[in-house]
Amino acid sequence: MSTVLMGRGSAARVKDVLSIGRPAFWVVSVVPYYTGILLATHRLVPPLAEWPRLIIGAVVLGPLVWLAVLGINDAYDLPSDRLNPRKSKSPLLDGRITLKAVKRLAFAAAVAAVGLSLQVGIIFAGGVLLAVLLGYAYSVPPVRLKTRAGFDVAVNALALGAFGPLAGWAAINPDLSDFPWLMGLQGTLAAVGLYLPTTIADLPADRAAGYHTIAVRYGARTAYLIGYTAWIAAAALSVILAATATIIPRTMLPLELIMVPVLVAAYRKLIGQPQSFKNIIILATLFLFPCLTFALTYAGVLGRFR
Repeated sequence: MSTVLMGRGSAARVKDVLSIGRPAFWVVSVVPYYTGILLATHRLVPPLAEWPRLIIGAVVLGPLVWLAVLGINDAYDLPSDRLNPRKSKSPLLDGRITLKAVKRLAFAAAVAAVGLSLQVGIIFAGGVLLAVLLGYAYSVPPVRLKTRAGFDVAVNALALGAFGPLAGWAAINPDLSDFPWLMGLQGTLAAVGLYLPTTIADLPADRAAGYHTIAVRYGARTAYLIGYTAWIAAAALSVILAATATIIPRTMLPLELIMVPVLVAAYRKLIGQPQSFKNIIILATLFLFPCLTFALTYAGVLGRFR
């Protein structure tokens, strides 16, 4: 890195590396990871004996995996990123980090993520290896799933909605046979709803670069409708799960009946207009409210689980 960032201080180099890894994204994987831990333990705070492994898992799924997959994505997204105002401050675009260095960083982070994940468990490590391979398949030609409409959404939705909770569960209990798969489905549907607006926001740059994302291929309106439908399905599933006391406690049903219309209306208001990442963040933040209530109820803080 010293030869790549000549004349720059250590603090500036670290800042540039962090910029490639997008610290704001770390919570996107750590929250589902924590959800899996919660599902496996029924506890807000896991047993102290589990903390060392769980912290290692959080470091793997946060900084390391994101640096691996976003670094390699930046390396192969240069044509569209040069046309995207949102990416104008990228250290790769303004020369603070070279293309060769970004690829090396991504590979080193991928190796570190897989190697460190073995300290958590073999099942967890297998999942991390799969996530890294999918990250490379998403970005690197000739596979480049990002430019294959449908696959671009599936990779991201499954990685965030299903893999995150599965990873948290596996960190506690490597036996996945008891994992509540309906929660994985609900999370995947919500992830589809949250990811599709990002493809709409990047549509002009992706179209100019010739990337056939789902928004480029089918248009902004169709992409929005698919995301909206998935969002409504995720919300409806949460009501069904609460009403039947399946995973979600029945005591949450009144809250679900209030929050579902709010979340559906918020999606239409925030996403059904010219796209901005600020609106997507607002929607995701709003979604965290019922998630937090679920965590408190599931762990018995807000009454007995029933």
